[in-house]
Amino acid sequence: FSFQEHGWGAFLAERLVRKCDVVNRGLSGYNTRWAKVILPRLISKNSGAESTVAVTIFFGANDSALKDLNPKQHVPLEEYAANLKSMVQYLKSIDIAEDRIILITPPPLQESAWEKECLAKGDKLNRRNATTGQYAQACVQVARDCGTDVLDLWTLMQKNQDFSAYLSDGLHLSAKGNSFLAAQIWKHLENKVSALPFLLPYWREVDHLHPEASLL
Repeated sequence: FSFQEHGWGAFLAERLVRKCDVVNRGLSGYNTRWAKVILPRLISKNSGAESTVAVTIFFGANDSALKDLNPKQHVPLEEYAANLKSMVQYLKSIDIAEDRIILITPPPLQESAWEKECLAKGDKLNRRNATTGQYAQACVQVARDCGTDVLDLWTLMQKNQDFSAYLSDGLHLSAKGNSFLAAQIWKHLENKVSALPFLLPYWREVDHLHPEASLL
């Protein structure tokens, strides 16, 4: 949902207009087991890896689903960490260096709100915040091991004791949560994009009598 109105991806795209394109390859409901398989289809040397400024890898909310209650999305903790490492290694293999990779931990889970969503579908609460926290810690450790940047969203959001406002339904980000993530990720991106040139001249700088001279 990052490109919905007020989404964090839309925020970044607006910030980076005429500097670079922000490409969304997040897929609803996916976990690292599936993402690892499709990653080479999503980004390759042939799809402009050499001009990639940054890649965010944002998984864990689905992987950390409880196995007994949500076996389809659940990925064991050790495999989750291994899958993240595999994705980082793949990106490095197509010449996207670790300093251009940003891992993002899952956000915290507001259990009472998410339980209402589950019960409305006839299900039991299928995630726990403490479990999600273990996956967040594993994500941080993978970043350390691989030398990538990391945004520990799970910890940062809980510095505000009532973090429920960051979540629309206990699991997915609200407008406030998207704004929070956008501000945090921008801190990590700003130095990576600061040197990017402005694509094509500002309209006032175009020679209207001879536009080719300004534009070609």
